[in-house]
Amino acid sequence: MLISWRLEITTCPLIFQVKIAMTDVVSPAVRSKMMSGIGGKNTKPEMLVRKALFRRGFRYRLHDKRYPGRPDIVLPRYKAFILVHGCFWHGHGCHLFKWPSTRPEFWTEKITRNRERDAEQLAKHLANGFRVLTIWECALKGRPEPEQEQVFDMIVDWVKSGAKNSSIAADPTHLGIALKSDSEHYKR
Repeated sequence: MLISWRLEITTCPLIFQVKIAMTDVVSPAVRSKMMSGIGGKNTKPEMLVRKALFRRGFRYRLHDKRYPGRPDIVLPRYKAFILVHGCFWHGHGCHLFKWPSTRPEFWTEKITRNRERDAEQLAKHLANGFRVLTIWECALKGRPEPEQEQVFDMIVDWVKSGAKNSSIAADPTHLGIALKSDSEHYKR
């Protein structure tokens, strides 16, 4: 495999910087095809949540077309939706999200539109009387199994609690996981 590098050196009176940028090893057409293959369904975090709910006795529907935005998990008995969001694609302000340096206008527009769409769909769900729990990828990714189990326990507690709009994400200090609800903020 041939990899080409570009070396850029800038100097100023107090700072000496070396910037190395790796050019892409595939053509733009191949990269486009690869990126278009990234799906929004059956992601690893979503599968973890689904398996945990099933193990705990919950039955649900997946990506139900009857509801705006096709929520990831629908719990009809509890009139609840669970959305599992990837931190990058939905622009979460956590340690997993970083604005891409290539084509910044494209990515800013795309991620901003995703956020707007999320807000629109959330408003529709709440207006229709559904409860919505958003689980962010950072709450699960890279965490040991006991911490993931805490997240799953928080999900079960939320489903049974009757809280309206909540989210579960990594605590900004990276020391735990936080469940943020309409009027409450829990930490584990």
